[in-house]
Amino acid sequence: MDQQKKHIGFFEKYLTLWVALCIAGGIAIGRFAGDSIQFLSKMELFHVNIPVAVLIWLMIYPMMLQIDFSSLKKVGKRPKGLILTLVVNWLIKPFTMAFFAWIFFSKLYSAFINPDMAGEYIAGAILLGAAPCTAMVFVWSYLTDGDPNYTLVQVSINDLIILVAFVPIVGLLLGITNVHIPYNTLIASILIFVVIPLAAGYTTNKRLIRRKGEEWFKTVFLPRFKPVSIVALLSTLVLLFAFQGTNITHNPLIILLVAIPLIIQTYFIFFITWLGGRRLKLPHTVCAPAAMIGASNFFELAVAVAISLFGLQSPAALVTVVGVLVEVPVMLSLVRLANRWKY
Repeated sequence: MDQQKKHIGFFEKYLTLWVALCIAGGIAIGRFAGDSIQFLSKMELFHVNIPVAVLIWLMIYPMMLQIDFSSLKKVGKRPKGLILTLVVNWLIKPFTMAFFAWIFFSKLYSAFINPDMAGEYIAGAILLGAAPCTAMVFVWSYLTDGDPNYTLVQVSINDLIILVAFVPIVGLLLGITNVHIPYNTLIASILIFVVIPLAAGYTTNKRLIRRKGEEWFKTVFLPRFKPVSIVALLSTLVLLFAFQGTNITHNPLIILLVAIPLIIQTYFIFFITWLGGRRLKLPHTVCAPAAMIGASNFFELAVAVAISLFGLQSPAALVTVVGVLVEVPVMLSLVRLANRWKY
């Protein structure tokens, strides 16, 4: 298919606009509703906010429906691209994110952010950096003429690794930044937001394909969940900013300050992965998606864990939401670069 005919879906293309509108709407609700919405922040079970948990589960479950672990049988055929993805996502990306966050929030922003608050901003960035992209990467792969089957393998392997690597990496990096780590809450978050939806998605995938066929599953069933996922995401953002409104109106530059290290990290990881792929002589159809997976984040998981660990009104939660805000425009610019450098 001609690359010029490829385009991103309407909701995905304007995701930054929807996020910006939700930010404005949430701040307005927080300003006018005041303490009347505080009861929502107290609806918790095992330190996990129930309304947010429901919304984020509705975001994550549709993504997990796409994962096909039978594709893992193909791993041995072309291992270089997978090795590159795993090295970047688990041995480089979390640590460079922590480094950039430390430089900006602890050093460069010291005149604007006190040390205690800086620790939470760094924590939010670490949560983003330790969660490789799961869903939107299929869009980026499509737009860069990536191999969809190989992209599926890369995403499936990363989802399995999240189960065992996310908690220790986050624990290690948060410990270095002297942030208290409630491991029971961190583990509960992984169970609720990864293990359960992953198991549910896998089971649904297998049963429906067996009963209705793969074509029906992909063309009829999966599209039904797109609006659910988008509405859940936007509702979560409204709720978050309803509680963050006071902090933002008192410091309106904070979103820009948070966005700068996140954007630098995204471009840095893209170039590292792209150059690594060229050095390994990977085909464009594998190199481009690998770079996109490395550059983007599983922001739904990061948002959920930040809220569970630090609360709805925390700087950590704000950082993860800003990650959603900058994701689409930055990734679209990287799509253009990957297509321009196609070889």
